[in-house]
Amino acid sequence: MQNGGQLLVQSLVALGATRAFGVPGESYLAVLDALHDTAGKLDFTLCRNEGGAAFMAAAWGKLTGSPGICMVTRGPGVTNASIGIHTAMQDSAPMIIFVGQVGTDLQGREAFQEIDYRAVFGTMAKWATEITHVDRIPEVLSRAWMTALSGRPGPVVIALPEDMLTTLTATAPLTTAATIREPAPDAATMADALALLRGAHRPLILLGGCNWTDAGRQAMQAFAEASDIPTIAAFRFQDRFDNHSPVYAGEAGVGMPPHVRKLMLEADTILALNIRFGEMTTDAYTLLDVPVPKQRLIHVHPSDREIGKIYQPTLGIQAGPNAFATALSPISGPWAAWRETARAGYEASFDAPAQPSPVDMVAVTAHLRAILPDDVILTNGAGNFTVWPNKFFKYGPKARLLAPQSGAMGYGLPAAIAAKVAHPDRTVVCFAGDGDFQMNCQELGTAMQAGAQPIVLILNNGTYGTIRAHQERHYPARVSATDLVNPDFAALARAYGFHGERVETTADFPAAFARALASKTGAVLD
Repeated sequence: MQNGGQLLVQSLVALGATRAFGVPGESYLAVLDALHDTAGKLDFTLCRNEGGAAFMAAAWGKLTGSPGICMVTRGPGVTNASIGIHTAMQDSAPMIIFVGQVGTDLQGREAFQEIDYRAVFGTMAKWATEITHVDRIPEVLSRAWMTALSGRPGPVVIALPEDMLTTLTATAPLTTAATIREPAPDAATMADALALLRGAHRPLILLGGCNWTDAGRQAMQAFAEASDIPTIAAFRFQDRFDNHSPVYAGEAGVGMPPHVRKLMLEADTILALNIRFGEMTTDAYTLLDVPVPKQRLIHVHPSDREIGKIYQPTLGIQAGPNAFATALSPISGPWAAWRETARAGYEASFDAPAQPSPVDMVAVTAHLRAILPDDVILTNGAGNFTVWPNKFFKYGPKARLLAPQSGAMGYGLPAAIAAKVAHPDRTVVCFAGDGDFQMNCQELGTAMQAGAQPIVLILNNGTYGTIRAHQERHYPARVSATDLVNPDFAALARAYGFHGERVETTADFPAAFARALASKTGAVLD
């Protein structure tokens, strides 16, 4: 016999979970107790706030392709964590969050910290449920794992009543995870898709999503290059295609470069692969007409619920990105000049003028492009500063970008910590604004305790820059509630065991970053 907490943890190990992020709570003590026996198999990273923990789990899912596991307590714990749930959903990242719940004998009375999780998270998560019978733990976990990974990946919320977790059961834990195969297109469907592309004069590939394999990415790149078709990435998914490829032409996202906007408007055929047509990628749904675009649209997605959700495609294909990519055969057409112009626009986008700042980020990002390793992982939260890692860095086949499609401030530091936990030997660099950093700066303590300390670059302009820009545009000369008075960030970093220093001039940056790279305990550069 074993209790529900033990059954849950043993089943998670069998499914393949190796890491959980969270903040402890008395509502799930039985789970914490069971984790005492899984060191080296399923380890728990102790976080400082549930929001940071949920961001780490969301980033883990995006980076590894395996569901990020988060564990938090009831009420205030899970409401803190809701920002990570929302981010995982908008990122289409697999995640499972376990929430302690009041005992079943107290439910329905607005007991201490009680929440109806199905009601609160039913529209925010891919699935929200509660396990009320201990014998059903393996069943629900199996479904949750499949749900988080299949179709459009996303977060699952599971409430765990305290008395259910302490109840004894003879039910056996799961012993393995099911194999999930992507839906694959048939030959006739592929022939139709290729025929549409062959008939184009200005074809364009638009791709994104978390659930790519290395083989799928290589197949997609091989097709695009052999067919000489310009390829752009959806908002914050530019790491899914080698930016050094001659067919890569940029990212369709916030601050969309003019040449990318022109490509989308002038394309006569768009192959949209594994994307959900978010607001940022479509420039508020203005680049394609709703509901029927002028461009011929081939929309490929593993979830049938995404196809036709906004735009009526010329051809809708329910297929996984990797299965579809590997089924493609190269084509040719009269678009060589179109592709050359697209690539030239991308290369020209790096020719930005020097910035009127003591530390010129054009020069800084040029230096980073030159010295960072091929497998670097960059992360960021939200703010005007994200233009630098999102528009001024070239992601090779081994580099990764962890950045929230939800536009959530405070994501960058927790994501960088999760990346460092997953890959302790890789260089991880977080870009953060001063306002963005302070949303989750307490997670420096998590990094210190876990030995997962990234390099953090704080772009400090003393204001909530994005809001200030909108404010000055719409309410000129009436600045209100956007100026920040900041602490000594370098001193704060040193208090958490990081190397910390303030960089005053552009010329000082290369040496300061070299010291950051050499630090064994991470670094924060203000």
